[in-house]
Amino acid sequence: MNRELEHLLDATERAMQTERVEYRGRVHVGVDLGTAYTVVLVLDEYFQPLAGTYRFAQVVRDGLVVDFIGAIDLLKELKRGIEHRLGFELTHGATGFPPGVPRAEVRATANVLHAAGLECTNQVDEPTAANAVLQIRDGAVVDVGGGTTGVAILRDGQVIYTADEATGGTHFSLVIAGALDISFEDAEKLKTDAREQARLFPLVQPVMEKVGAIVSKHIARYDVHEIYLVGGTSMFPNMGPVIERVTGVKTIVPPKPLFITPLGIAMNDKIR
Repeated sequence: MNRELEHLLDATERAMQTERVEYRGRVHVGVDLGTAYTVVLVLDEYFQPLAGTYRFAQVVRDGLVVDFIGAIDLLKELKRGIEHRLGFELTHGATGFPPGVPRAEVRATANVLHAAGLECTNQVDEPTAANAVLQIRDGAVVDVGGGTTGVAILRDGQVIYTADEATGGTHFSLVIAGALDISFEDAEKLKTDAREQARLFPLVQPVMEKVGAIVSKHIARYDVHEIYLVGGTSMFPNMGPVIERVTGVKTIVPPKPLFITPLGIAMNDKIR
């Protein structure tokens, strides 16, 4: 991973924590309505992170908005918080969607932005958004989110194939909840506790292997030599090695994979 990308991701992490921003200029805004986390990220006109925020919320399931009112209310709240930190109103933004989602559901995601006071300037599939950051010429980008695993195959920097299937971090939590006889919400918290992850690994390993099988199926007809894992689920320890073992393809987990797709979505905000 190159140094420039590491600096960009470090800056994104800082932007999530910055309380006040002294900037007056054009901005690029990205809204990632994920199954587990909704992320809002604001970049300056040179695509450098200014401010961002994210919140766990179950308003989307497998790429589909299932709680329209809840999604709008959440986005309004996150938008107000960022506007307070920036000192000006946000008026537009791009959003992402898992590849393969019906166009009607993609429009529903755009409607959430409109209802929250943001003109939706662009809609981009999530693996393509991730590659706006990674800049991979040849290989596969795999976005393992809360509910789905999205796959994009690239040749000469262009996406030539995309696919999406329902398996992701939510399935980790369901397995943990069932095995330990705890609530889904408690399983979500346990899953992200670094002190517990080694103990939980044997429980979630089969789900990781299922993700690997999904990836294997979709790259089988293509000459793929590297896989890049992004999305919050990719942060779970040993995710990369398991996918590499199952697929037989070198697998790379960039730093801070949760922020890569939202960053790419913001880069695709086509401000006028």
